[in-house]
Amino acid sequence: MSTIEKFEDLEVWKKSIALAKDIYELSDKGKLAHDFGMKDQIRRAACSISNNIAEGFENQSNKQMTRFLYIAKGSCGELRSQVHLISSLDLMSKEKESELYNKCIEISKMLAGFIKYLQNFKTKTS
Repeated sequence: MSTIEKFEDLEVWKKSIALAKDIYELSDKGKLAHDFGMKDQIRRAACSISNNIAEGFENQSNKQMTRFLYIAKGSCGELRSQVHLISSLDLMSKEKESELYNKCIEISKMLAGFIKYLQNFKTKTS
């Protein structure tokens, strides 16, 4: 297994960037584009995922990395909740809701796996 030297190499970071891009594209269209509060909130939650992964990685400590991964996971949950709300307000299609929901679940599972890996690594090296 090769060593990851920068956060841009992390698959979970790449997927979270792609999800944020999807959210930006969605929020620039239709009724959501004019709901400035919701548009801002969903964008901030989406960006928080990749930003917390990056911030944790740059701290270069498993403990800090784990802390920031938990924050990223929380932001992913917040985004899922917003996706449900936006769909229930008819600001996006059910198909788009399903697509975004599934991407959030995938990222959340990847974050959980990464957290578990770091916790096991800490236990084995302590």
